[in-house]
Amino acid sequence: MPLVSVITPAYNAAITVIETIESVLNQSFSDFEFIIIDDGSEDNTLSLVYCCQDPRLKVFSYPNVGVSASRNCGFYHSVGDYVSFLDADDLWTPDKLEMQVAALQGNSQAAVAYSWTDFIDESSRFLRPGAHTTVSGDVYAKLLVSNFLENGSNALIRRDAFTSVGKFDESLHGPEDWDLYLRLAARYDFVCVPRSQILYRVRTNSISANISELEHQSLRVIERAFNNSVPSLQHLKKASIASFYLYLTFRGIEGEVNPQKSFMVIRCLLLAVTKNPVIVRQRWRVLSIVLLKSIVGILLPPTLAQSLRHQIKGTAKS
Repeated sequence: MPLVSVITPAYNAAITVIETIESVLNQSFSDFEFIIIDDGSEDNTLSLVYCCQDPRLKVFSYPNVGVSASRNCGFYHSVGDYVSFLDADDLWTPDKLEMQVAALQGNSQAAVAYSWTDFIDESSRFLRPGAHTTVSGDVYAKLLVSNFLENGSNALIRRDAFTSVGKFDESLHGPEDWDLYLRLAARYDFVCVPRSQILYRVRTNSISANISELEHQSLRVIERAFNNSVPSLQHLKKASIASFYLYLTFRGIEGEVNPQKSFMVIRCLLLAVTKNPVIVRQRWRVLSIVLLKSIVGILLPPTLAQSLRHQIKGTAKS
């Protein structure tokens, strides 16, 4: 019986799924099963997956039900003592499973191991480092303020812990990983592997279309988490909302320029500052650049705005 179950939901992932599969099959830790749930893909994702020959690979195909339900379905088919989820466009470094398994085996109190994330573009080129947050033990208060695991392709979770908190909430679309991590952190310790082992792919063309839904769904997660938290943590709620809107601000500033996105960025920035004015003092320089880029995106034609924003970015780095 394999020690680890890796679960990948795949929907219309033909462009990236082979690279994702290779990043798993090339792991230095080999005692795993690799379950791919084809979530009703309408492209050639399934035929590409079937071309991959490895006895650890198991493929199941279902009608489209979404990421959370597909992850839960994959867990149903799994048998490993540890489970890890990987989206079909993200990548792992070869030592990801080896080091996370060692971290959990060396810490019997922890139920979740996580690593640092770096961000890549649609061509797998490095974009920027993630938050690289290192905190272990009781991480609940820290996780209430921000999802420092940053994505759903990160954690390695003990099977019994995953079962005990109720799996992924299938009514959520976007922040379902943060919701799961919060429920785990409320009951179990986490342990950090302080190395960049998750490569999260940023798809800039979908940011503006998804931002409104992500906002709605994430505020649901925040409200539920604080409703279930002890009174001594309620003072963190404003910081949590501010941190989330700051996250949306930086998500929105990436990629193509248009007035709609620029207005959205300014709105999110103002909401973040309203909830936590201290961030202006803490990050005034970068926030000034974000505001300037957004104003440029509103006032100038897209091509000219994009060019000027690149100049602003270059000046900020110098």
